[in-house]
Amino acid sequence: MKALVKERAEPGLWLTDVPEPELGPGEVKIRVLRTGICGTDLHIRKFDDWARHTLELPLVVGHEFSGHVVEVAPGVEDISVGDLVSGEGHLVCGKCRNCMAGRRHLCRNTVGLGVNRNGAFAEFVTLPASNVWVHRVPVHPDIAALFDPFGNAVHTALSFPLVGEDVLITGAGPIGLMAAAVATHVGARNVMITDVSDERLDLAGKLGVSLAVNVSRSSIAEGMRQLHLREGFDVGLEMSGNPTAVRDMLASMTHGGKIAMLGLPAEEFAVDWSTVVTSMITIKGVYGREMYETWYNMSVLLEKGLDLSPVITDRFSYRDFDAAFETAAGGRTGKVILDWSDASSSGETGGEPAGATTNRSA
Repeated sequence: MKALVKERAEPGLWLTDVPEPELGPGEVKIRVLRTGICGTDLHIRKFDDWARHTLELPLVVGHEFSGHVVEVAPGVEDISVGDLVSGEGHLVCGKCRNCMAGRRHLCRNTVGLGVNRNGAFAEFVTLPASNVWVHRVPVHPDIAALFDPFGNAVHTALSFPLVGEDVLITGAGPIGLMAAAVATHVGARNVMITDVSDERLDLAGKLGVSLAVNVSRSSIAEGMRQLHLREGFDVGLEMSGNPTAVRDMLASMTHGGKIAMLGLPAEEFAVDWSTVVTSMITIKGVYGREMYETWYNMSVLLEKGLDLSPVITDRFSYRDFDAAFETAAGGRTGKVILDWSDASSSGETGGEPAGATTNRSA
């Protein structure tokens, strides 16, 4: 089968033929239809310091995907051949204290799809049945491929009550955009999002935010004045990992404000802990998704009309992966999708979400 592989310890990815994965006990085999390019995939392609110390090569990369089930192992229940599915890319041990207590998202022994085991940028992928999410309500394969990053957005956004609250989101990448859509959808009073990319801030406008601020030209304080906020934001969703954004968020919270942090900083930086203490600010670190409460939340949000289609801006054939990765690395787009449907015999092509740009080689 065709797969995108990190073959060598150097920058780049290679489209090559590899053996199809064999179905193991308790597993499900999936014919991949769509995949999404994640920041983790960009790190792997670049082969930065994190990738050099994390990966064992060769490795089939990718963890954001949707596809149709083609085979299930004996004893697997509630999953059938033909089901449209997404996958939870964090594989847990099931034996540690947190796993045994039902807190699987806190497993200390988590294995990452496309990082610690062969991933989904391929014609076929296998996963334990417990990591397979069946879409019981109709959903487009493009949107189904977003369930991993959408889960990050939902986990972060729903960390604290949002109804009637004023929400600040720092970072308008794809996950920040989806978090903005969630916050607006569930009843936040004001949702302000910041970034330095006009293109991404324009996308935020399509998702219904109250105000999108380019902090290279304006400030959070000016945005607060435009929204007539006198006491600061009630909830902060930090999606950038940028030290300046974190500091500005802390300075913009009301007393008793709550911050959920998903953005991963590249290095340590100083924080004004006196403000955290004297303003009695709660800070929660967020990683991945709650298994599987977040997945239920995602499905219900879509069922109740949440529209993520504006987040998808570019769509490529898997054969044009280099152009797709360059587009994603540019930091000016929403989500970039790779289409694998013509690599399989399923014949499923689906439609394109409204507003998406289709890029194909001649």
